Amino acid sequence: MNIGPHSLRNNVFAAPMAGVTDRPFRQLCKQLGAGYAVSEMAASDPRLWASEKTSRRINHDGEMEPKAVQIAGADPDMLAQCAKFNVDRGAQIIDINMGCPVKKVCNSWCGSALLQNEKLVGRILDAVVAAVDVPVTLKFRTGWDRLNKNALTIAKMAEASGIAMLTLHGRTRADGYSGEAEYETIAAVKAAVSIPVVANGDITTPEKAKFVLEATGADAVMIGRAAQGRPWIFREIDHFLRTGDYLPAPSVAEVRALMNEHLLAHYAFYGDFMGLRTARKHIGWYVRGLPGGEEFRQRMNRLESCEEQLAAVDAFFESQLLYGKRLQYGVPEQKLAA
Repeated sequence: MNIGPHSLRNNVFAAPMAGVTDRPFRQLCKQLGAGYAVSEMAASDPRLWASEKTSRRINHDGEMEPKAVQIAGADPDMLAQCAKFNVDRGAQIIDINMGCPVKKVCNSWCGSALLQNEKLVGRILDAVVAAVDVPVTLKFRTGWDRLNKNALTIAKMAEASGIAMLTLHGRTRADGYSGEAEYETIAAVKAAVSIPVVANGDITTPEKAKFVLEATGADAVMIGRAAQGRPWIFREIDHFLRTGDYLPAPSVAEVRALMNEHLLAHYAFYGDFMGLRTARKHIGWYVRGLPGGEEFRQRMNRLESCEEQLAAVDAFFESQLLYGKRLQYGVPEQKLAA
């Protein structure tokens, strides 16, 4: 699959998630099989570009190509300037966020709130595409509520403006992340346009990825929350789609080494103070569903140095060898002990 001139190694992508898909996590997802990954959304307001938060979000130094930056805002000129700013800094693909349902974003008429103003959407698409000489993609939702779905209209506008790829989350803005994603609209969009379409929403297993691709006709799937603490899901899905076979659960030794690599990269990226605190959610996701995981998470959250945190995580995964050479998710401890 291609996005403009960029040839991707597979059609299993990592979704942009605020506070999650920073450079260390994106890099890990790519190492573990993601064919493509997009940065957290960066604000289009130039007053924020020099802020520490935005600088981190658009930092892709040393990242595996292609390097994609997602931008968010409601002003066509600002978004165009932001796109150019990021391309000048090395971004190879620009993704426009019209999918985020979070109130803080929508209250500023950004993200999925833009779907209520189709004229403004058109102006934004035209402005950003004209501003840069790299592929521009769009991530959006099926509409702003169940009674007002306009994904088909937006998709056709995007194709006409020169958007290179569409990613459609199978929910409306009003749905947030509740309920189940619906795929009929994704199928309708795929049938209506000639550019690549990526299906997003509730894709949590290899079987679900296969089902969604078949049900929608989409060119690729994008994985979000299911990758939190399970970055190897990308290789599992890719392998299943190619062979029909399942990969075994990762070995304890591999995940122990991955955790060490991820945490060290995380501390280096954020610094010790922020790194310690922001790593807690990642660690919590990694140990979720493992024997003793919840008890460990509570203890780990009280540690106050990176060295202690790193040692505790290493010891936790060493303890998982008591239950076997491979991780044992969702199995009662008493059953494992038996």
